[in-house]
Amino acid sequence: MSKITVKNPIVELDGDEMTRIIWSMIKEKLILPFLDVKLKYFDLGIQKRDETDDAITTESALAIKQYGVGVKCATITPDAERVVEYRLKKAWPSPNGQIRSILDGTVFRKPIMVKNIMPAVRSWKKPIILGRHAYGDIYRSVELVVDTPGRVEMVYTPLNGPETRLLVHEFNSPGIVMGMHNLEKSIRSFARSCITYALSERVELWFSAKDTISKKYHAFFRSVFGQEIAARQVELDQAGISYRYMLIDDAAAQMMKQTGGILWALCNYDGDVFSDVVAAGFGSLGMMTSVLVSPGGQYEFEAAHGTVRRHYYEHLKGNATSTNPVASIFAWTGGIKKRGELDNTPDVTGFGETIEHAVINCIEAGIVTRDLIPLMDPKPDGYQSTGGFIDAVAARL
Repeated sequence: MSKITVKNPIVELDGDEMTRIIWSMIKEKLILPFLDVKLKYFDLGIQKRDETDDAITTESALAIKQYGVGVKCATITPDAERVVEYRLKKAWPSPNGQIRSILDGTVFRKPIMVKNIMPAVRSWKKPIILGRHAYGDIYRSVELVVDTPGRVEMVYTPLNGPETRLLVHEFNSPGIVMGMHNLEKSIRSFARSCITYALSERVELWFSAKDTISKKYHAFFRSVFGQEIAARQVELDQAGISYRYMLIDDAAAQMMKQTGGILWALCNYDGDVFSDVVAAGFGSLGMMTSVLVSPGGQYEFEAAHGTVRRHYYEHLKGNATSTNPVASIFAWTGGIKKRGELDNTPDVTGFGETIEHAVINCIEAGIVTRDLIPLMDPKPDGYQSTGGFIDAVAARL
């Protein structure tokens, strides 16, 4: 069988644990037999990141900048326990966070909907897309444990002019303190990416923060977002797309009553939390697409979940697992479709769509991994192993 030729390379970022096993199976059974594609490979497994002092994460992000499209397997962000488990030099930072920072991108997550898995929230009929700001906040914060009485201040020292001091707290007993920052450039890029994505998806756009409490930090986000909306109001009006700013607690309550068809833009930490809430509401993190979009037009597609550590330990014992590979498959198909779109090669884009149809057809036919059975109506009689599900998708190709 002749293969479909992919004109330009795709950057491949390998990962950790069970998702690394699944990633290899997808590539060997669903991608390489059908595509003649050059993969620029980077091993972002935790041992290789440790070996290279995490330089490989930066190299992979720069490669995505160069080639325009990357696909990423789930990776470990090590805590103290993981440092001991893998004998690491240190607790390396999140590779996703580093890549987002280098690409200055926004992460968009969207549920994969199938007929026989109904959302837990009865009103949800269409996808709710989460747009997460990709820079700063708690992920770039500095922290201090205060163990003796004293004063904590925030000090700004300009290159020219007098310094500004703000009292954070006068500590009379032990406590903790955190300092966060953000950049106007990044916030503006975030707003522009969200507007562009809302226009491309033809969905309503919401932005939520807490400017009634955070009268400078969150208010700055709201102001910049409002400026960017105003700059493209004509486009939004012509497309029939409305924009709403809502306090985040109000938006969270209102979202439970919506039918969907909304892009919900959120600050970094809020987006991290609510993307998982929405994923669970639609069924599973294993049924969620995730794409990082940069202002420069680079795209990185990834699985929206972790490395499935528990299943990996079972795999190491030689036991078969029924781990859901759908999000990892859709990371590959997202990258393939975008590569075809950028290269103007419809056959490549069409092949990515064909894999997605095969996956959805399997699920709707009752061919699923174990995690999806409690969510399904009607429920299948049994479930597939990870390899069995991927083989069923391959058979449909």
